[in-house]
Amino acid sequence: MLNILIADGMEKSSLEVLEKMNFNVVDHHYDKNDLMVEIKKYNIIVVRSATKITKDIIDEAVKDSNLKLIIRAGVGLDNIDVDYAKENGIIVRNTPNASSSSVAELVLAHIFNMARFLHNSNISMRKGEWNKKNYQGVEIEGKVLGIIGFGRIGKVLAEKASALGMQIKFYDPLGPGITSEDFRYCDLEELFKTSDFISLHIPHKRCDKAIIAKDEIEKMKDGVYLINCARGGVIDEEALLDALDAGTIAGAAIDVFMDEPCTNRRLCTHDKVSVTPHIGGSTKEAQRKIGEEINDIILEFYKGSKANDYIETI
Repeated sequence: MLNILIADGMEKSSLEVLEKMNFNVVDHHYDKNDLMVEIKKYNIIVVRSATKITKDIIDEAVKDSNLKLIIRAGVGLDNIDVDYAKENGIIVRNTPNASSSSVAELVLAHIFNMARFLHNSNISMRKGEWNKKNYQGVEIEGKVLGIIGFGRIGKVLAEKASALGMQIKFYDPLGPGITSEDFRYCDLEELFKTSDFISLHIPHKRCDKAIIAKDEIEKMKDGVYLINCARGGVIDEEALLDALDAGTIAGAAIDVFMDEPCTNRRLCTHDKVSVTPHIGGSTKEAQRKIGEEINDIILEFYKGSKANDYIETI
């Protein structure tokens, strides 16, 4: 019998599937102190972004050698100490296939938002203001979208944006070996100089320095729009704000933040910033797919564990 903790919630129908399999499933969020005590009871824990699986949590989890599998209901693993978990014999999995379309569509929503001042005009009209002359936007057709990181989400975004008439250039940290029949790879220097919009889709660890900081921003085309629906910390928030104030960046769209919930009020309230509270994967369709992928992982683990054959895939 597997004891499974759903720490940050799960799509209802997928949760019901697990319960019907007669696994012992607990759907409850614990704060860190309580989780330190409760974690020892479980073989599997499923987390989103709220629960952090840190070194001290893992130390408690392995005392009775019960915890064997951590599943991140999403793509990013920055809230899990993956290396330390692996050192202690714990498998770490995520659900990389489920939310690609959802995140890509949010990026497009932000692009439209910034290009046509939707967030500003919505707020001002609710105040009874009619600022039509202030909101002359730009068309996205024909504009260059530079995509940094050409994994699943980057590729889906390229396809959708291309269908809207945008020109696509992409860069990937793995180098020019990442090829595409439809879209052109370029180095970062070219991407910065020629892109009208830049969207980030790369992993990031909290301890790493920002990928986009002051030096990188200075290389960008004046009037560029910057979108981060990847990870908090990929962009240096203060450098971004300085560039927005200076006018070198025309607008920014941010779904992920250094601290969540976001504590940077200057960023959240800036009139050139379109903000959302980390909702890249928050669609009904994505949540259903995430739940299905979690269940597949658990079943694979269950069958493998009975044969004492653990499979690791990230």
